[in-house]
Amino acid sequence: MGLALGYALVHADAVGSIVYQGRRSEPPSHPLFHQGLAEYRYGLERPAQGTTAVILTVPDPVLPEIANALAARGQAPEGCPVIHTSGVQGGEPLVALNRVGYRVGTLHPLQDIAHPITGADRLVGAGFAVSGEREALSVIRRIVDALGGRSLLIPTHRRPLYHAAGVLGSNYLVVLMSEALRLLMQAGVPEEDALPSLVALARGAVENVAELGFSTSLTGPIGRGDADTVDLHLRTLDPADASLYADLGRLTLERTRAALPPEVADQLETLFQRHS
Repeated sequence: MGLALGYALVHADAVGSIVYQGRRSEPPSHPLFHQGLAEYRYGLERPAQGTTAVILTVPDPVLPEIANALAARGQAPEGCPVIHTSGVQGGEPLVALNRVGYRVGTLHPLQDIAHPITGADRLVGAGFAVSGEREALSVIRRIVDALGGRSLLIPTHRRPLYHAAGVLGSNYLVVLMSEALRLLMQAGVPEEDALPSLVALARGAVENVAELGFSTSLTGPIGRGDADTVDLHLRTLDPADASLYADLGRLTLERTRAALPPEVADQLETLFQRHS
C-alpha cells in the first residue's frame, strides 16, 4: 500500500518529496528508489521540520506499537498530521501521537491493491474512506483530490461495515472467480483459456452494473426463472459446490422474486433449500 500510494502521488505530481522509513536495511525493489523518486531510511526517525504528513502503511495489529515508537521520538513538527491506511480502525491506535502534537486521521482506499507498482494505477479514481481531525482531513482531502478519487466519510463506529463491504466486493469476488475457474477446468477447458475467458465475463458483469444498475444487469437462469437449468446445475455439482451455489442462489432469488411467477420462485426456493 505504501509503495503504491507513493508512486501514485508522484505520478500525479502531488508531492515535493517522499521519505520512506522501514525495518530493512535496504529499500524495496521499486521504481521509486531505482529512479530516485523517493528516499529510503532504515529505522524510524522523527519527521523533519516542514514535513506535511506522515502516512503509516503498516498492518493493523502493529499500528499502536508504531504510533508509540514514533511518539517517543518527540513532538510533532509544526502542522504535520499522521494518517493511517487501515480500513477498519479509527483514530484510536494513534492516541500516543495525539499526545505529542500530531493531528490524526485515516485514509483507506476502497480498492484491491495487490501489487506495489500496478496498484498505483488502481488508486486513481478510487473511493477513499476518510476520517480524522480537521488538520488531518485537510491533507487527506488534498491527497484524494490529487488522485481524482472520492472521499467517503465513514463514522468510526461504522468502519467495520464499510470494511466488510470491501471484503464482499473484492476479496470474496476473487474467491468466487477461483471457484469458477476450478469448475471450468473440470469441464475440460485448459487454464490458459479458462482464466481470460472468466476475467472477460466478470469484467462484463461489473461494467454492466456500472452502466445499467443491479436489477438490469442480473442475467442467468435464476433471473429468468429457469428452474430446470438450476436443478441440472445442482445435480451436477458435488455437495460442497452445490451448497455454495444454493446459498448464493437464494440471495439472487431474493432480488428477483418480484419479477417471477410465484410458483417458479417457490420451485427455485425448494431447490436451494434441498442443497443448502
